[in-house]
Amino acid sequence: MTKIEFNTLVMRQASSLKMYALHFTRDTDDANDLVQDTMLKAITYYDKFKEGTNLKGWLYTIMKNTFINNYRRFVKVSSYVTKSDEISSANLIFSATKNQGEARFVIEDIKYAMTKLSDEYFIPFNMYFEGHKYHEIADHLIIPIGTVKTRIHVARKILKKNLKPYDTGVKKPIYAEID
Repeated sequence: MTKIEFNTLVMRQASSLKMYALHFTRDTDDANDLVQDTMLKAITYYDKFKEGTNLKGWLYTIMKNTFINNYRRFVKVSSYVTKSDEISSANLIFSATKNQGEARFVIEDIKYAMTKLSDEYFIPFNMYFEGHKYHEIADHLIIPIGTVKTRIHVARKILKKNLKPYDTGVKKPIYAEID
């Protein structure tokens, strides 16, 4: 069978394919698209059709598989894409966590603000930030523990002032220091 003869046989099945497509889609436009996809695949892969077998059954199988694949693709895309004008806070968290650009700006600003601290404030604050206890910092710098606490407190105030644009206005809980 030549390709032209095969194409003619496929085109003759268009009306029955449309009825079958309506069974799946329940929408005329979607059914027309499905018929078109089915006929395109059949014509593209006509060399896979075995002459003497049921052409209608072969076309129906192509249509069923095309519909299933399109449906799976639609479900997969729909689970990732929000189609509303407003993005809910639940979906916004996924978008925000994937964007590392803002986090990099914040880190750079924090690093810059820390370079503005003098060594007398930077060293105790940095040691405390790294997890050292007040008495360890005091022993290392050979200064009283009260001075360590004061310098860390002053360093926090300076950093807070320099990082004012990041202040959300939300009060942070106050935790008692245990040494």
